[in-house]
Amino acid sequence: MGPLVPDIISGELNYIIALIVGIGFGFALEQAGFASTKKLVGLFYGYDFTVLRVFFTAGITAMVGIIVLNHLDLLDIDIIYINPTFLWSALIGGGIMGLGFIIGGFCPGTSACAAATGRVDGMAFLFGSVIGIFIFGEGYPVWEGIYTSENWGAVLMFDQLNLSRETFGLLMILIASFAFIMTQIIENRINNKETKWFKPTIIKNTIAIATPIIIVLFVMVTPTKKEVMDKRINEKIAAGECNPKIMKGDKLAYELMNQYYKFNVVDVRSPEEYEKFHIPTAINIPLETMHKSENLGTIIQNIKINVFYGADIMQSQRACMISKYFGKSDNFSLELTADEFNQQYFLISEVDPNGTKESVDVQNFRIEAGKKLKEIGEAVANLDKPVVKKAKRVSGGCS
Repeated sequence: MGPLVPDIISGELNYIIALIVGIGFGFALEQAGFASTKKLVGLFYGYDFTVLRVFFTAGITAMVGIIVLNHLDLLDIDIIYINPTFLWSALIGGGIMGLGFIIGGFCPGTSACAAATGRVDGMAFLFGSVIGIFIFGEGYPVWEGIYTSENWGAVLMFDQLNLSRETFGLLMILIASFAFIMTQIIENRINNKETKWFKPTIIKNTIAIATPIIIVLFVMVTPTKKEVMDKRINEKIAAGECNPKIMKGDKLAYELMNQYYKFNVVDVRSPEEYEKFHIPTAINIPLETMHKSENLGTIIQNIKINVFYGADIMQSQRACMISKYFGKSDNFSLELTADEFNQQYFLISEVDPNGTKESVDVQNFRIEAGKKLKEIGEAVANLDKPVVKKAKRVSGGCS
């Protein structure tokens, strides 16, 4: 619950929100008539398509909401969990559920709604669901093979159709609109009613269809926050206005050895590159995700000085510009790349005895810095680990 404001809504408050949303959802189901088996099975016999309309409306509303919130950077769709598709278990499970829906008149959710209103058939169906869950759990080793076979992973329809998320959204809105019209005609014919389209009904339905279409089209033609940011930064770069402050590698090593707590070292490479090697005390915020709200709190702060580094100097310089774009002016771009820093301080060769005094001093400093930085990195990492208390046998006492 509350995915839009995770830093405001606590875990305890989430339970309260879940309760309120659950009550609201149950109330909406009951008011839509979903506690009645007659209305629910009407979908299969053609005399009542309320189920299809309600769920299509809910799906379209959720879809448009996700598209808009993602466009406004209020929702990170990359962290939304998508149930993996297990083909055979989906087909078999869907067949069992559909058969149970026709015979019993409920699906699991609507049976709970009916049971809550005191309907005995809903209680019986819900009890049968519990028995089915128990049988499935206890017999899982028997059908585990077929249950987990044909694992297709997280399947997204717009990816399968090579469409953008917004284009697929428009397609779904049009399909839903066509389904609403056709099911109304079919429903009237089954119930021996004449289909009439009065002007107020046409206007109301047109507004209902046009509203989500206009919203999605607006998303398609307007730039995202990241696109606006990139455009403005590129314009400043082209005009020669962006000149990030550069920090030399020896300067950063010296500062981290003496006062690492004053610096916010940020690795803007991918998580995979970060895991292979990163500067001790550095945190990983990939460049393409720096603009997201969950990362800006780490970057835009008044306590530490930001020092960015990446796979090349352009990455770190652009990270400086992004940070400055959002209001943080105390930023530095590391002169060295991650590989160069690793080579210069952690993979350094032995001191050349034939070198000049200055070069020997620099090499000795870098060797010492590499050792010290490793110690600091390990010490900082251990701060996040829980304290493990070992049980001790108490000696003495009466025997």
